[in-house]
Parts: sequence; C-alpha cells; structure tokens
Amino acid sequence: MFSPALLKKFQGIDTPFYYYDTKLLGETLNAAKKSTDKYDIELHYALKANSNKDIVKLIKDSGFGADCVSGNEVKRASECGFKANKIVFAGVGKSDEGIRLALKKNIFCFNCESIEELKVINEIAKIENRKASIALRINPNVNANTHHYITTGLEENKFGINLWELEKALEVIHKCTHIKLIGLHFHVGSQITDLKVFKALCLKVNEISQWFSERNIFIENINLGGGLGVDYHHPDKNPVPDFESYFSLFRKFLKIHPKQKLHLEPGRVLVAQCGSLISKVLYVKKGAKTNFVILDAGMTELLRPALYQSYHKVENLTGAKRKEHHRYDVVGPICESSDRFIKAVELPETKRGDIIAIRTTGAYAESMSLDYNLRNKAKAYLAENL
Repeated sequence: MFSPALLKKFQGIDTPFYYYDTKLLGETLNAAKKSTDKYDIELHYALKANSNKDIVKLIKDSGFGADCVSGNEVKRASECGFKANKIVFAGVGKSDEGIRLALKKNIFCFNCESIEELKVINEIAKIENRKASIALRINPNVNANTHHYITTGLEENKFGINLWELEKALEVIHKCTHIKLIGLHFHVGSQITDLKVFKALCLKVNEISQWFSERNIFIENINLGGGLGVDYHHPDKNPVPDFESYFSLFRKFLKIHPKQKLHLEPGRVLVAQCGSLISKVLYVKKGAKTNFVILDAGMTELLRPALYQSYHKVENLTGAKRKEHHRYDVVGPICESSDRFIKAVELPETKRGDIIAIRTTGAYAESMSLDYNLRNKAKAYLAENL
C-alpha cells in the first residue's frame, strides 16, 4: 500500500496526519453499490464513522444516503450534497436545535429512541407547522457478541425502545398529530464479524413485524442499521469487505413485503480500510521491562485503543527492510497511561524520525479526534492531493 514514492511524499509532510487512499475507497463503494443495487437495498452512510467533507462527498457521489446522529451531522450531509429525502436522523439524545434543523431540511426520517422523544418531536413539529416522519428504533435484545462499549441492542443498553414499551409508543403516536410512523429501526452493535448475529436480528425483526401486522399497522420501511466489521489484523489481505454475503443474508432471512423498503446504515465498513494515521517516532526509550516507541500521534488522533482497547496494525515504513527486529510498546505523547496504541509488537529496529503507519483508521479516528493537551488538530490528505 505504501510505495517508496508515497513514503517520500510522507517525509515532506508535518506529522501526524490522516492519509486516505481514495482508490481503495472507490473500490469499496463500488462493491457496496453493486450489491445494494442487486438486492434493492437503500444504504445510508453513517457520518459518525468519518465526517471529513471530501470523504463524505465521495460517498454521496456513489448514490448513497446519509445516517446522522446530531444536528451538525445533518447540516454536514446537506452541505455535502445529500438530498433531504435520503437523510435519516438517529441518536438517543437529539437536541431541540437539531430536531428543528432536520425539520426545516425536511429530512426523510427521524429514528426515535424513546417515548418521550416522540412527544418532543411532535411538539417541535407543531411549532414549526410541519409533520415529521418517524421510525421507531426498537431494542431487539439481540447480542452482537462484540465489545460491550459498541454493543447497542440489549435491554441493558441506553438505545432504542424496549419491546414491552411498544403498546405505549403506539398510543403516543396515535395522539400526536405532527408525527407519522413510516418505519422500524434496529441496530445491535458495531464491528460485528459473525454474520450469524445478523441472521438472529432478521429472525427477531420478523417476529416484531408480525406483531405490527396483527394490529393492522403497515410499516413502509425496515431499517436494520449497520455494524458489519472489518479485518483490522490483515488490512491488505481483506481491504474490501464481503458485501455480497452480508447483503444477501438480509434478503434470505428477512421477510419483506413487496411494498416495503429495506434500509441499512453502514459506516466503518465503507471507510475504515482506506485510512491510515501517519506518525513520526519522537523517541525510542528503554524501560525496565519493555522498550517504548514514542510517537508524535496519540490518543488525540486515534482514541479507539485507549477507549476500548481496540487493535490497529502498526507498521514502520522507514525501517521496513531492516533485518533486526525488536519488541516494542508503541505509545503516544499524551499525559495519560492509556495513551498506548499496541503492546509488545515486533517491528524492525525502530529509530527516531522513522515514519510509522497505523492502519485501518478511516473510521473513528479523525471523527473522534481531540485537542486534549492543547494539541493541534491533525490534518487530512487524500491520495490525489499529495
């Protein structure tokens, strides 16, 4: 992925920075589009994964919609050219200001996560003299079998309306004259690599859909969220996910009425592999039990390892051909012991000034970046702009 010519370009750029391989991004988007067209699926890109304007515009140009979880994400999607009828607004804590903005934009749908939210959207829509299309985000109580910080579909999680609340939710919708129920929404978690989880979700959704049918309520849209994981350990071996197996599963196990539309909301799986965090070695420090490679990138540029101990492959680009190898803890400069990318990784002998690539950072790196310790925000570069 990193040619000598590209490494030479990297050496002329101030580190740390985010690098995006737009050729790989294009291949990923094309593969996803081919499968969604084949199975008649409406895809909304989850902006929370990466809201970089250039990346978002490329995804919009592929014909996908947008999945937003804040008013500013709705605004960003609109600014990047997404049509209002392709924007959905989710999130357990939508602000009044965000709701008003989305209403004025006349977005496709609000994915509502609580009974009180239904009432609030109705009240704001009444003031704005509008009618909001809503989907009920239902907690299906399906275990995603992933890290508990990114599991969202269990009753213990803060997301969604529980099954035992559905009768009450329908009563509220019936009384609210400025909202219209057009869909059901589900999302069980993120970085899911076992497709059996999605099969279990489909079977549960079939039961819930039947519950609505028994009450003579026709649901126009079924939205099963996102969550498909990527291969963090072998980014070059599996750069483009197996979209065919993923999308075909929903058509195989989900019972969809001919007049219903199936929606999905992937984020990470579209952008993760195209991104790398490029950093420089500040120091190599010998410790009592381990040697440390101290980078100029830290948890401020990539929070995931500190937040939930995620794995990212680390490569020494400068020293790739060195024969001698050592084990290192690769850490950042932030004044926190959790500011660590990886422990006991074997790398070529590493020296001050070496260029390091931290892989699969196209999702949840730039979008989660911080200015903690008054750090300057890292810049982002697309391959064609270097």
